[in-house]
Amino acid sequence: MNSLVWFRLDLRLADNPALDAAVKHKGPVVPVFVWAPDEEAPWEPGGASCWWMHQSLLALQSKLESVGSRLIIRRGETLAALRQVARETGANAIFWNRRYEPAVMARDQIIKQSLRDDGFKVESFNGALLHEPWTIENQSGKPFQVFTPFWKKCLSLPDPTESIRAPKKLPTPAKWPKSLALDELGLEPKINWAKGFSEVWQPGEDGARANLDRFLASAFTQYTVQRNHPGVAGTSRLSPHLHFGEITPRQIWNGVKKIASKNGMTTASWREAQFLTEIGWREFAHHLLFHFPKTPTEPLRSSFANFPWREDAKMLTAWQRGQTGYPIVDAGMRELWTTGWMHNRVRMIVASFLVKDLLTSWTEGARWFWDTLVDADLAQNTLGWQWTAGCGADAAPYFRVFNPVSQGKKFDPKGDYVRRWCPELAKLPDEWIHQPWLAPHDVLVRAGLELDRNYPRPIIAHNIAREVALEAFAKTKRVLE
Repeated sequence: MNSLVWFRLDLRLADNPALDAAVKHKGPVVPVFVWAPDEEAPWEPGGASCWWMHQSLLALQSKLESVGSRLIIRRGETLAALRQVARETGANAIFWNRRYEPAVMARDQIIKQSLRDDGFKVESFNGALLHEPWTIENQSGKPFQVFTPFWKKCLSLPDPTESIRAPKKLPTPAKWPKSLALDELGLEPKINWAKGFSEVWQPGEDGARANLDRFLASAFTQYTVQRNHPGVAGTSRLSPHLHFGEITPRQIWNGVKKIASKNGMTTASWREAQFLTEIGWREFAHHLLFHFPKTPTEPLRSSFANFPWREDAKMLTAWQRGQTGYPIVDAGMRELWTTGWMHNRVRMIVASFLVKDLLTSWTEGARWFWDTLVDADLAQNTLGWQWTAGCGADAAPYFRVFNPVSQGKKFDPKGDYVRRWCPELAKLPDEWIHQPWLAPHDVLVRAGLELDRNYPRPIIAHNIAREVALEAFAKTKRVLE
């Protein structure tokens, strides 16, 4: 009998448990993708995510064609679409890999039960995480809210198994059902604001594998040293590939294991490597979202619900457009707008500036990142913003306020990153690249820089903003106590 594989955020052939189950079902396999963004409300994919989705689906179509198959694309209510394709192909089984966003999990449970009531064999699989969120508990049987003991518990468990090989050939139905053309989904922007995306990204399974291989060959051993410096290629840039399921944490784990063995690293050293710890943070984010499903819009620490956030549209717009007058902040926001991505160290800097210098709610930042990041992931986006605001799990202490000048000097000492994304500052000497408003007049003239004409002065004084923020957060802390 035929079987359907419902593709979602698992746009790959290798290490795909649902696809593997369909192949083992012994019959023709029909790959299906259903575009139903309304069912993910209020967190429908943003503009940058839709761009990536289009490119990744193109890549998946090509991969399926290479094994003699094709992707059937439908749009509308998912349950109705799956039923329809099943009827058209005579399928009796439907397989998919699980997702963990609260609204999607609730929807999937309804779909699963309805299909089983219809008489279909239905199975779902873990194709996105090292460990299911409900399997990791502290000694009290409750979810962890601090990362270190969470990851220690994960590391105490057996290593992931070997990754599943991609099928060399997929059995096909006697007659293929109709399919929408990918362009009919309207995922790409009508005005090509995503030109910069295609210049730096290769969405799809092959692009993910190439990124991992590049990183392991050239940057893995220096990751701990280079990962905080945005001006060098010291990170893996795998986050969007992971979000769209073009590669799995298990593949990354096994890739690290292989390169570590080649480099003579001990098991203990590579399992505790900083890079795998970052995979651990991704696991932790999904763990938190599963156990605390309201956190995308509500602080985990409920006392923060009445925090005195400001609403200043002019300040927010300056931050969004990279016009704050603080070069490291502006460079990050412009990198985001141009490429759909931002270096993690810079994400922390720009987030701290919004939340603590401007006292703008973390939810505003989370919404902006959701629409502009190609790796916009509900679990990680929520964790990151609540961490910065101090209202989430394992959050940064309220008194930790990133100084954008000292952060720039420390992690972009020669201004390579700033000069790339803020070219109007490119001719400034290193001494002034992170604080142009303090540069002598003759230095500004030689650099062709006129403050408030081709680059703004700071929209807020950091030292004063820091004191205001500390007082506001201290009051909240006193309420907590």
